[in-house]
Amino acid sequence: MLKGVGPKLEALLNLLGFYHFDQVASWTADEVAWVAQNLEGFKGRVSRDNWFAQAKTLAAGGQTEFSKRVGDGDVY
Repeated sequence: MLKGVGPKLEALLNLLGFYHFDQVASWTADEVAWVAQNLEGFKGRVSRDNWFAQAKTLAAGGQTEFSKRVGDGDVY
């Protein structure tokens, strides 16, 4: 549901201990930097795709344009 997070990135995030939108939505600036540094092969993706804002919307029960497309079966 997060733009920029496919199956490989989801697996990496899970290995880092992140499983839920509310976890991503609560990241501090230091945590964003830490995650960005620890996503081997995907550096910069966190900020480029603005995961924090997307996760905040999704954790609150909202939808993003990307999550709507996923829900409609238009992605993956």
